[in-house]
Amino acid sequence: MIKASLMCIFLYLCSTLPVSASSNVESNLNLTASNLGILALIIFIIAYIFVIVEEFIHLRKSKPVIFAAGLIWVLVAILARSSDQAQEIVDNAIHHNLLEYSALLLFLLTAMIYVNAMTERHVFESLRIWLVKQKYSFRKLFWITGFLAFFISPIADNLTTALLMGAVVLAVGKDKPKFVSLSFINIVVAANAGGAFSPFGDITTLMVWQSGKIDFFGFFALFIPSLCNFLIPSLIMSFMISKEIPQAPQEENSLKQGGLVICFLFICTIITAVTFEQVLHLPPFLGMMMGLSYLFFFSYYLKLVERKKSDSLTEFNVFTNVAKAEWDTLLFFFGVIFCVGGLGTIGYLANVSDFLYEGFGATNANIVVGLLSAVIDNIPVMFAILTMNPDMDTYQWLLVTMTAGVGGSLLSVGSAAGVALMGQSKGMYSFFSHLKWSWAIMAGYIVSIIVHNLING
Repeated sequence: MIKASLMCIFLYLCSTLPVSASSNVESNLNLTASNLGILALIIFIIAYIFVIVEEFIHLRKSKPVIFAAGLIWVLVAILARSSDQAQEIVDNAIHHNLLEYSALLLFLLTAMIYVNAMTERHVFESLRIWLVKQKYSFRKLFWITGFLAFFISPIADNLTTALLMGAVVLAVGKDKPKFVSLSFINIVVAANAGGAFSPFGDITTLMVWQSGKIDFFGFFALFIPSLCNFLIPSLIMSFMISKEIPQAPQEENSLKQGGLVICFLFICTIITAVTFEQVLHLPPFLGMMMGLSYLFFFSYYLKLVERKKSDSLTEFNVFTNVAKAEWDTLLFFFGVIFCVGGLGTIGYLANVSDFLYEGFGATNANIVVGLLSAVIDNIPVMFAILTMNPDMDTYQWLLVTMTAGVGGSLLSVGSAAGVALMGQSKGMYSFFSHLKWSWAIMAGYIVSIIVHNLING
């Protein structure tokens, strides 16, 4: 409710501002003050409230935003009846939003299929079992899970990374609530920070990369600032962790045939996508789709091998992994992109751009964006910024990419990783246990901005 209220107040204030001469009036209908324009904003707010209370009402988050997207575009179509020029604006906006979503969908679908294939081959489970058998102390596990989260999230998404590391922490510390709580906070911060310096680490970085604002290797300029964002709060919290050595549970490694090969093929897929973008100047999703064919061919080989070994019906089937993709998440992105795109067509984003980037200046605005991402999901925030397309250099695009990514760590509800771990922790990690350490996370947030300015400014 807090997220929705803040978003409502912010957009309403922006809607009352006139669009300045520097705004591109021809790119939107400029009808934010109309009754239908205000109704569209209210519809989005109501849909977003349903998204926020998903864990309480168990209504999938994709359902309200897809419905809201349809209603908003009905209102946009009615508003566009005033002139032929208005209809052309609407047509261009729909084509632009569809292109954005289709590129994002194909890219993420490939990544999700690979992650699901590695999960089915017990790659992540084997890593978890190996870690818990090493008999590290609680403090060492705190640091190991944090660093692994930081370095895995740039390749896998931060949600998968957080759940994997969370399983390790729970396996060895289920009787140590304080250890679990602090380790989960550390994992959330590390996963979000690690995702900020890689195009693959977060949806927001992927959006920025595919928009062409920063090239693939440009993101690595954020490595040291992101590392500082993770290390500062981790160092502070680590002094509260015991050096006691937990008793490791007895579990056997269950890695299935082909698991490591699939990991290698995923790396090859990433290299293919980067080559398409850097060398051939083609959209990265084309490279990802080509990389998906690597997995398809290998799955055929695995199927033949497993058929020869036994008549089991549990043979590897890559299309099972397609079905297991996070379709609710993928459809949620559709709803978000078309909701925000519809509001942008009405004119709200032009006003927000004037309010933030011309009123506060790019640096201050981008810092505020990071704070907003702690209470408003960073995906609609980043898509809104890309749609506004403020005039910024690479330094500023890197800054907003980092702040939008790591700002979600300030609150447990600010990122998918935090929300997922609250559900996994069995009450040992909560909103308020995270809030106790928000001051340390804020220190890391401030230091990361200063370091970014010193290195990249």
